[in-house]
Amino acid sequence: MNISIFKNSLEELSKILYFDQQDYLREKTTNPSKLKEYITIAEDLLKATNYVDEEYYLMGTLGNLYRIYGEPQKAINLLNRCRSIAVGDENVNREILSLIRLGEAIKYNNDPEKALVFFEEALELCRDGDSYYLDFALQHKGKCLLELSKNIEAKECFNEALKLRELKGERELIDSTLLALDFLGKMSN
Repeated sequence: MNISIFKNSLEELSKILYFDQQDYLREKTTNPSKLKEYITIAEDLLKATNYVDEEYYLMGTLGNLYRIYGEPQKAINLLNRCRSIAVGDENVNREILSLIRLGEAIKYNNDPEKALVFFEEALELCRDGDSYYLDFALQHKGKCLLELSKNIEAKECFNEALKLRELKGERELIDSTLLALDFLGKMSN
């Protein structure tokens, strides 16, 4: 399989991923063996490439997959490499994305306080420029705050993310934030 076919095949992942309402909306899989197949393919593609852009993409994807698969330390290692590539290339958007992904992996590694530092750093970079990822940084910071029982701050993040997502007009993103706000409402009752 080549990287282009692999990228297209990732659309199928949505069929086996969900946000666990019993575990702070953490992303999980209904089919670990299928997820492991994607990991194996991505690992093979990573070994075969010599292109930095492909390495960055594959390591970022693997970071997400390992996080969901329950191996957050592997995710952290890969995402730290992504961040290094982004910083070396002076690519702020990639750095922001790497920080968000890294924060998620650290949170899944049972260190939400440390994860919050990464989300804050991503937010700072977003606010210093015109970033497409501001709503993502807010959403993930909000979910981290939920896990720390900082519900008022979480709600502020979700509300700000929702406004931005409504401006983007992307239904899937809007629904994700509405789900988080609904989850927060249920927690607060």
